[in-house]
Amino acid sequence: MSWEETTRQKMLHLKLPTDPRWVDIAQMQIEDILVDHAYCEQKAASSCISLIVRFNDLEYLVDTLTPIVAEEWGHFERVMEQLKKRGMKFGRQRKDEYVTRLTDFVKKGGSRMDQLTEHLLLNALIEARSCERFKLLSKNIQDEDLQKFYYELMISEAGHYVTFIEMARMYQDPEKVNKRWQEWLTFEAEVMKSMELRGDRMH
Repeated sequence: MSWEETTRQKMLHLKLPTDPRWVDIAQMQIEDILVDHAYCEQKAASSCISLIVRFNDLEYLVDTLTPIVAEEWGHFERVMEQLKKRGMKFGRQRKDEYVTRLTDFVKKGGSRMDQLTEHLLLNALIEARSCERFKLLSKNIQDEDLQKFYYELMISEAGHYVTFIEMARMYQDPEKVNKRWQEWLTFEAEVMKSMELRGDRMH
C-alpha cells in the first residue's frame, strides 16, 4: 500500500479541501509563509506542553506528548533554517484567524475528560489541515528543496493527527469522540469557506 493510501486511511477527511489557488499565491509570498509556519510549529509545541502541564497525572498522555513537543520544536528549527539559507528574516507574529475561530468552538465546562477531548480534537484538526497544506506545497511548489521539506513534514503531521484522535478515544467514549469530531469537521469547513484566500498564512 502506498504512503498516500495509508495517509488517506489515517485522515478522517476534511470536509472542504484547500482552494488550489492557495499554492500559487503562497509561492509568491514564500517568506511570509515560512515565517507563519515557524510560528505554527512553536504554537504546536506550546499546545502540547500546556496539555502535559494541565493533565500531568495522565501518564500515557505525558509519555506520548513529550516526544511530540521535541518534534514540533525540531520542525520550528528546520523552518528557521529554511529562512536563513534564503536570506529571509524571522518577522513578527501575525494574528491567526483560523486557530482563533477554532478555539472559540471549544466547548466550555463539562468534565475534565470532556475538556481534554475538546483540546485533543482541536489539535488533531489543526494537524490535519497542516498535513493537507504541506501536501499541496510538496506537490506544487517550484522550489525542489521545499518540495522535499514539506513532504517530510506532511508525514509527521499525519502521525500527530492520528495520535491526538486515538488519545481522545482512549480517554473518552469513542462514540462520543466520533460524533464530536464530525461537528468539528463541519465547523472547520465553514470557517475555511468564510475566510479570505491568503498566501501569507499557512492556514
